[in-house]
Amino acid sequence: MPVSLPPALELSLDLLRCPTCRTRHLHPGRGALRCPVGHTFDIARHGYASLLTGSRATSGDDAAMVQARERFLSTGTYAPLRKTVGRLAADAGSEQATVVDVGCGTGYYLAGVLDQLSGGRGLGLDTSARALRSAARAHDRAAAVAWDVFRPFPLADGVADVVLDVFAPRNPAEFHRVLRPTGRLIVVRPTGRHLAEMRERLPTMVTIDPAKEQRLHRALNPFFEATVTEQVQYSATLTGPDALHLVAMTPSARHVSQADLDDDGFLPDQVTVSVLATTYQPRWPRYGSVIAGGQLTAPGQFWRS
Repeated sequence: MPVSLPPALELSLDLLRCPTCRTRHLHPGRGALRCPVGHTFDIARHGYASLLTGSRATSGDDAAMVQARERFLSTGTYAPLRKTVGRLAADAGSEQATVVDVGCGTGYYLAGVLDQLSGGRGLGLDTSARALRSAARAHDRAAAVAWDVFRPFPLADGVADVVLDVFAPRNPAEFHRVLRPTGRLIVVRPTGRHLAEMRERLPTMVTIDPAKEQRLHRALNPFFEATVTEQVQYSATLTGPDALHLVAMTPSARHVSQADLDDDGFLPDQVTVSVLATTYQPRWPRYGSVIAGGQLTAPGQFWRS
């Protein structure tokens, strides 16, 4: 039986463009999304659409990581961070804002933002099919689409009021392209203090690059100007299961021995949550390519509405 078009996906259908044609609108038909020339993309029975094309390998959270993430986030440990993201997004957009969450995972932060925007709509992009199952039901106004963040987004130009990037890979040129002239980009990333107690116990955990802020600035500066940065830092108490889920929900789980995780007294019962959240405004002219010196020049090949 064909899958019906989920209401949230229907709400955001005008944002999408065929990733093969690059400019054509998509419309629903027989359990799929189709463009006028016949390119077809499945709508999963779990409620998300897959627009991925070609055979290029992608990475994403596997089932175990997603399950751990859902269990950890359900404890409310990251609720203060979610609240900050929601407030920054509300400050950046109207009550009817269109929000695109790049690397949305389970949709936890996107749902928090939409709770602050009574008339807003959201679209989450991620490569993990398992995470997208959760994202598709995270909020009744949040749609979910399978897509590789490092490729040009299957979205029209200038359709987003807010782009979220929370602990996710970044594609500055595409962030810039899909934002409206008055839109805002919100980037959340860890500081060197984030989960420091956990990394002290587990040296094989993925570390925080000390040059992360400089690299972020170099990547975003040709396209965006920072307007406000907030630090969210607090101490969080963890139960044994919470600590295990915190490790297991990240790529660090692949580097930590099972013996360490099985030792009830090895993981800390308290960690520091420490992140920076920055709101950026786009630089103009809007279209251009980047050359040495970070200057925007004449238009290149871009997707058009």
